[in-house]
Amino acid sequence: MNIEQLHTLFLKHPSVSTDTRKIVKNDLYFALKGDNFNGNAFTQQALDKGASYCIIDDKTYAINKQCILVTDVLKTLQELAHVHRKYLNLPIIALTGSNGKTTTKELIHAVLSQKYKTSATVGNLNNHIGVPLTLLKMTKNTDIGIVEMGANHKKEIAFLSNIAHPDYGLITNFGKAHLEGFGSIEGVIEGKSELYKHLIAHNKTIFVNSNDPIQLEKSKEAKTIRFGSRKTDDYEIYFKSAQPNVTVTFNNVEINSQLIGEYNFNNIAVAIAIGAYFNVDEKQIKEAIENYVPNNNRSQIIEKGTTKIILDAYNANPSSMTVALQNFGKLEATNKIAILGDMFELGQDANKEHTDLAALANSLKLSQVVFIGENFHKALSGSNLTYKTFDDFKTAYHLKTLENATVLIKGSRGMALERILELL
Repeated sequence: MNIEQLHTLFLKHPSVSTDTRKIVKNDLYFALKGDNFNGNAFTQQALDKGASYCIIDDKTYAINKQCILVTDVLKTLQELAHVHRKYLNLPIIALTGSNGKTTTKELIHAVLSQKYKTSATVGNLNNHIGVPLTLLKMTKNTDIGIVEMGANHKKEIAFLSNIAHPDYGLITNFGKAHLEGFGSIEGVIEGKSELYKHLIAHNKTIFVNSNDPIQLEKSKEAKTIRFGSRKTDDYEIYFKSAQPNVTVTFNNVEINSQLIGEYNFNNIAVAIAIGAYFNVDEKQIKEAIENYVPNNNRSQIIEKGTTKIILDAYNANPSSMTVALQNFGKLEATNKIAILGDMFELGQDANKEHTDLAALANSLKLSQVVFIGENFHKALSGSNLTYKTFDDFKTAYHLKTLENATVLIKGSRGMALERILELL
């Protein structure tokens, strides 16, 4: 069966699953393999649960005619998504960046959904598997597709761009994320800019933040739509305040978001620009942004008794940690405590970045700064507010210190610092 024939089959059974635990009747099951699992081994289970067909790459598991044998299941999934994208021929907006991708994607989705039937990446399914699954969820009823792209090494964004072939694109920012894979901040810029290169090569359009000189430089050969605080921008959007929620103005309309931190201004601004470009009414743009509530440990404000918590524990890298701390330092609150967890995937820069981050935190004259994790413990040995593990923190830290305080909680996903809430 060639890829066009498989796509015809997919149109009859337009629901894909790669996990037998989530299969519903008539799904196409793609038996992906990983370092610690072989999806082929679950073929019978998939059929028992109602899968219409199973796409496998091990003939040992070709149980019956419902099993379609291919050379490589993952490659087949990616090729199917690409064929489906061409079949739909709808406008697709792609976005990548070091920080704020998922929040920006959700804001764009909220704004465009005011007028169009949109389909967007679910959660952060933004890799070589997630992007194909995102595309395969789109249908002929979809007006606009929104695809988030993540990467931790070079050539990955180029690869994802070749699958999705976006018509529009944007980069949220360039920061110190995944330095272990990219090698340096220059490597990050080069890797993320692969989206721009793809768009330029295909004469597509880039939404450019005019406040970012690197974006301006990397997009100078492109068809661009510029947004920012310059009079020459296509869409002028201005930051007003962040105490703690971000307020912006656009065409003399004030928009009061439920997002905290000045760093979220650019995420809001691009959603406004894209909404305006696609002729979403200003009132609808305002409504969409003001009604968007962050979740999943991203910039959430939570109150526990007398403690006000800024929970930003979904992920962290030196760039996002820096802006989060700088913003926290500007907040108008009297008793501010920062609880910071390790940042991962920094490679040889780990010790320096944790040392520098701690120096910044300690310079802000907060009431207290607490560090959790092996990297911080190694970089700051001797500090009595540094805990090697979360269990050490849980055992030794006096939680009553957090009463009547405003607390920033931020760390990499692997630190799972949202567990602190369970202790309060």
